[in-house]
Amino acid sequence: MATEQELSDFLKSVEKRAFKRSLYHVRNEEAALDIVQDSMMKLAEHYGDKPANELPMLFQRILSNCTLDWFRRQKRHHTLFSDLGDFAADGDEAGGFDLLEVWSDNDPEQRAHSAQDMAERGQTLHGIEEEIQALPARQREAFLMRYWEEMDVAETAAAMGCSEGSVKTHCFRAIQALSKALRAKGIKL
Repeated sequence: MATEQELSDFLKSVEKRAFKRSLYHVRNEEAALDIVQDSMMKLAEHYGDKPANELPMLFQRILSNCTLDWFRRQKRHHTLFSDLGDFAADGDEAGGFDLLEVWSDNDPEQRAHSAQDMAERGQTLHGIEEEIQALPARQREAFLMRYWEEMDVAETAAAMGCSEGSVKTHCFRAIQALSKALRAKGIKL
């Protein structure tokens, strides 16, 4: 069984990535925060007594279900998806997850980029994010779990509630679509 400290440490370790993943899905910061918070609460309330090694898989499944619940509520209330804003963390004082930080080199000498380099990098990341958000929901979910969350095929299939073959198909199609779209934009990775 996971101790309170293990559960707390686990939740701290996944909060930023879970938020970004939810943000990719729902395209609304407040909704993404609510989804992540609800997922964390459900994990703590219902599965806090599970072994620590089971927490990542349980959390991914709960996060997926909470995201689907959010979409169901939106559909039920006939809400239009009009907030298609940027994913940029404008004015994020809480030290939120930043793709530029992840993409930057670990060598301190390489971190000193010119303003032009940083602007180009920001534009490239924005283009990548736009293409990820344009993917069909299941492809985006499989792609983010496999390559963002670094889950294996079996874990992703369990979290998505589908077969491993479906995960592979969704990922292949997502990679093909992203590759084609990014090449068309002149983005080379």
